[in-house]
Amino acid sequence: MKCFQLLIFCFVIFSCAKKDRTDDFDINRTRAPEKQVVNVSEIIDLENKGIGPIKEVNLESTIDEKLAKTGEELFNASCSVCHKVTSKFIGPALQGVTQRRTPEWIMNMILNAQYMLRDDPLAKALFMEFNGSPMTNVGFDKAQARAVLEYLRTKEAR
Repeated sequence: MKCFQLLIFCFVIFSCAKKDRTDDFDINRTRAPEKQVVNVSEIIDLENKGIGPIKEVNLESTIDEKLAKTGEELFNASCSVCHKVTSKFIGPALQGVTQRRTPEWIMNMILNAQYMLRDDPLAKALFMEFNGSPMTNVGFDKAQARAVLEYLRTKEAR
């Protein structure tokens, strides 16, 4: 019985001796700076050409308006389901994408999304940023992908 009483006594003493959680509070403490989160969709990578059939694209300094118009029609018919030009949707906003990605990467993503998502680190990171929403293969050929690229060139960030 004395052992039990001693145990209770020790418990009471140690309970009362607990330090108050507010003892270390400093009213003048500055808040730790918040970490800046950079979205993968905003990262500029003008070296990566992606994985796929497009190895080199030579762009003229001026926009081919006829090709861009064809690209706009293709974009509106097939891409606008998941992409908006000026805002994120299911996929990233595409305004200024030609200033963040190489033309080869853009075309390989259009033509070869399955393998890009599997093997390209940037495409994988975008996949994660957009909650695991994979880019759909819309069945474009190289000429159609090039037309969409030309349309995207008209949507450079302002």
